[in-house]
Amino acid sequence: MTDFSNYLSPGRKGHLVGIGGVSMSSLAEVLVGMGLTVTGSDMNEGPNVLSLREKGIEVHIGHREENIAPDVDFLVRTAAVHDNNPEIAYARAHEIPVFERTQAWGAISRDYANALCISGTHGKTTTTSMCTHILMAADRDPTVMIGGTLPLLHAGHRVGHGNTIVMEACEYYNSFLSFHPTVAVVLNIEADHLDFFKDLEDVKHSFRAFAERVPEDGFVVANLDDANTMTALAGLDRKLLTFGLGPEADVYAENICFLGAATTFDIMYRGKLFTDVTLHVPGLHNVKNALAATAASICLGIRPTAVKYGLAGFNGAGRRFEFKGKYNGADVYDDYAHHPGELKALLDTVELLNYQRTVLVFQPHTYSRTATLFDDFVEQLRRADVLLLAEIFAARETNTVGMSSALLADRVEGASFLPSFQELENALRALARPGDIILTVGAGDVYKIGEDLVK
Repeated sequence: MTDFSNYLSPGRKGHLVGIGGVSMSSLAEVLVGMGLTVTGSDMNEGPNVLSLREKGIEVHIGHREENIAPDVDFLVRTAAVHDNNPEIAYARAHEIPVFERTQAWGAISRDYANALCISGTHGKTTTTSMCTHILMAADRDPTVMIGGTLPLLHAGHRVGHGNTIVMEACEYYNSFLSFHPTVAVVLNIEADHLDFFKDLEDVKHSFRAFAERVPEDGFVVANLDDANTMTALAGLDRKLLTFGLGPEADVYAENICFLGAATTFDIMYRGKLFTDVTLHVPGLHNVKNALAATAASICLGIRPTAVKYGLAGFNGAGRRFEFKGKYNGADVYDDYAHHPGELKALLDTVELLNYQRTVLVFQPHTYSRTATLFDDFVEQLRRADVLLLAEIFAARETNTVGMSSALLADRVEGASFLPSFQELENALRALARPGDIILTVGAGDVYKIGEDLVK
């Protein structure tokens, strides 16, 4: 297999299959910024496709072999695009190299003196976003790749001219094993993506392999409070910087004070005050994310004031406890939580905010995850005062396990399963009242319900 690095030179021509995705559209812009010519195809028109066209990138709707120009040097595809795709089949027949998206990002990361890669079962997007704010405050002019939209950038990516890249590093399909981190962050490790990994030990094995990709003069940043992380990294032959809530960690928090949706605390580094921080996103999990971002910043030699002002300017990433507006006196928020651990963190946060009722609209994500973690989902969903369940968002799966949201509703007293978005919206209109927080939650398209409601 040829190395994607060989194609990272001005004048080369690439074609991206599935160019409309968050990571792929970012990749297209980064490649164009490096002087390459890029075309692409996607099944759907969408905001990312329109944005790429505005920047002069040719995008075809639908996958056909004639979309590929005869002088194309390489193709890049997303994980969702299989070998029977006509464009992939054409490339194979004409001996045009085909790369995975993560191979492309991995090769790009190798070109930077500082490659900060954020991994973990939960918190990647938020922590990568916090790191971006800090790097911008420190004038590092970073290149950025985030799996969500960051208001600061009005996008999920940024093409910088500094020597630092910050990237979200996902474990699914071992994607992050294509990256070349100089600083690798491990936020937490839980059993997830069990349609790919065999079990928790298999997940831990992958995270260790990710940490081992750091060079000898690099750093691994690890969550001391997470037992799975610490056992996965035990005996690792790399410089390790830990973060946590207690003074046993290298970077920890003191004097945590919750003030409505804001949190103030002191960040300590090996027993000494590093900086004080005001965080404008709620929840203890975000304190931990900020500690991880700070530890990564220390590895990069960033001064305390840039950490302080970078974190102070962070108001959340898109679809991460994102305020959508009000309806009938109720506050409407949206969140991407699609794993029981993320649901727990979200509901823990909401409990600090003293609403009279928590109204939860939950759309489970994938049949396999819902089936594998069924009892854990039930335990968290029971915490809502009002629970409305949308049907499972299939994503990449077909329902081979006979799983439905109706089964979740049967296990949670008072829960309602409403198969259509219109029924869910009607139910919310009937029950919303002042003092409520309405949460639309899930990694699918459930956010549309809240957006329609506040319109």
